[in-house]
Amino acid sequence: MKVYTKTGDKGETSLIGGTRVKKSHLRIETYGTVDELNSYIGLVRDQEVNVNRKDLLKEIQDRLFTIGSSLASDPERSKMKIPDLHAEDITLLENEIDKMNDELPPLRVFVLPGGHQSVSFCHLARCVCRRAERLVIGLQEESFVAELVIQYLNRLSDYLFVLSRQMAHELNAEEVPWKPRM
Repeated sequence: MKVYTKTGDKGETSLIGGTRVKKSHLRIETYGTVDELNSYIGLVRDQEVNVNRKDLLKEIQDRLFTIGSSLASDPERSKMKIPDLHAEDITLLENEIDKMNDELPPLRVFVLPGGHQSVSFCHLARCVCRRAERLVIGLQEESFVAELVIQYLNRLSDYLFVLSRQMAHELNAEEVPWKPRM
């Protein structure tokens, strides 16, 4: 199979179900952002500090492919069976957040992203996750998107924030508090 098809050379692409849309369509932007997020999760997974979280981060990447395939489908025309998210996927993230929070000092201030390159990668993933969530909410205003997609992305961004704190803790990296000028 060739990677190039030449069918997108005029700025259109096909959704699952056959519908042709502009590559600038909100649906394309949305699942493209989920794909970008998946790449950042791969970068976070590859950090040595996350060696014991590789399986969980791979699971998250699998769920992002699930979300991407759902978003890449025309909800009106696709008859193809697409994998689904489950409530347990969100519960898994919540349980992981709770475990990490039990080990971390309470957060009393906002923290600036950074402190260590690995932690910064996690913050980048969190920001892309928030953008994906915003785009999905916008898409939901014009077309069907399963509620679990929004819930999962919302919880994933929370997970990534707590993971960034956990990574900083494990790497003995400083969490820099934000000190607003008054």
